[in-house]
Amino acid sequence: MNATKHCKISVRRWGGIDDDYRAVHDFIDSTKVLCADSRHRIFHTMWAVNYIIVPLFGDTIVNSDGVNVDVKDLCERDHLLVDYANKFIPTLNDFVCAIEIDSSSIRQPIERLHSHYSSNPLLSNLLLSPLDITGKFESLLLTHNSWFLNTIATRLFDIERRLIDFEIAPDITFENMRFESWMDNGLTYPPSAKKLQTITNRN
Repeated sequence: MNATKHCKISVRRWGGIDDDYRAVHDFIDSTKVLCADSRHRIFHTMWAVNYIIVPLFGDTIVNSDGVNVDVKDLCERDHLLVDYANKFIPTLNDFVCAIEIDSSSIRQPIERLHSHYSSNPLLSNLLLSPLDITGKFESLLLTHNSWFLNTIATRLFDIERRLIDFEIAPDITFENMRFESWMDNGLTYPPSAKKLQTITNRN
């Protein structure tokens, strides 16, 4: 589903016009530049909503009708759930569990890259948050790459883009990520939603 369709869902729910919501919906799907299929949906998680999208756009936006719209609700109800057939919202760990890579091969490049940002505690916490949440070192590929640091981190923090050859490009993440059917519009359920699937099947 493209951003325009998500915007129309938001208009029906909250009022206003399409352009009131376009920046948020475009941002959630900005990862399409990294991967052409549904594996790109790493921002379709509550990790991204809580750690990136709300800090970037604020807790609320005011639409053209003067209505305060909760950004977290907007993301969840009008984008994330919709893209998974209103069945579930996957966790960051669901995506990370699909990454198949020897973590020892990326440890030193990630540590070297992180050292350039470790003096900024807030940024460092964001960059390490995937590891905090999943406990898996390979999760740091999601934040320790040229795209995240130069495109996302620079919007959230007062830092300059680095004009260097990065050791880690975002392609590494997706080249080593299995495509799972749950990523494709909720055709199946991810590991985090297996109990929900059982309940749904009983009903």
